[in-house]
Amino acid sequence: MTTRRTVLAGSAAAATGAFLGAPAAQAHSSKPKPTVVLVHGAFADASGWNSVAGRLIRDGYPVIAPANPLRSVSADSAYLASVLATLSGPVVLAAHSYGGIVTTNAAAGNPNVKALVYVAAFVPDEGDTLLGLQTKYPGSRLNEAALDFRPYGEGLVDGYIKQAVFRDVFAGDVPAATAGLMWAGQRPADARTLGEPSGAPAWRTIPSWYLVARNDQVLPAAAQRFMAQRAGAQVREVAASHVAMISQPGVTVELIKRAAR
Repeated sequence: MTTRRTVLAGSAAAATGAFLGAPAAQAHSSKPKPTVVLVHGAFADASGWNSVAGRLIRDGYPVIAPANPLRSVSADSAYLASVLATLSGPVVLAAHSYGGIVTTNAAAGNPNVKALVYVAAFVPDEGDTLLGLQTKYPGSRLNEAALDFRPYGEGLVDGYIKQAVFRDVFAGDVPAATAGLMWAGQRPADARTLGEPSGAPAWRTIPSWYLVARNDQVLPAAAQRFMAQRAGAQVREVAASHVAMISQPGVTVELIKRAAR
């Protein structure tokens, strides 16, 4: 019978490009590999992991890239934790941007999570907020002027990056046509997430790795280095924009594989 894990893996493969031949590659692996869970951030969806997911699947790693709801830190973390609870065996969690605060909370207390990988991502300590970490050091260009705010529901507001600044701020090292599609399909984040405090961090008990994007215009490299050092992460740096997993998928995959050993 089809298991819940198989359903999740199949759905994620479809969402990330339905890479043909992946099941065969995984079946022929001589050594079981951990499941790699790829968590996207705000203003994005799981397709941002396509190149990374494709490489990992071809190398025999089970991969899922669940949808991050982007509604609140607590709700998104609870949702991801529920996904992780369906997986058996070792798990490596890789997160981008806002996904970092979600994985930091969702992985806490889960014995199957063996490693955390942060890609230009937020790595909060307990009580930290996204806005506090983003503005701890100068250099972020993702400010109120760069966002369009659209109300939804009753008294709720979503934020989108404006088209005029999307590529420069978010994805400066990807082709203009690609950045245009990313802008058109961006998923908004509830503005409340900026000030919501994080809970007890999983990185206190789980080893972590960090890919610093030196040219990041969203989360300054200085803030990334600070968070990585505080978490005791093994650090790699790359000349990349905020979307390092898109512009530098090979480096990203290498770091994930290192964490998965």
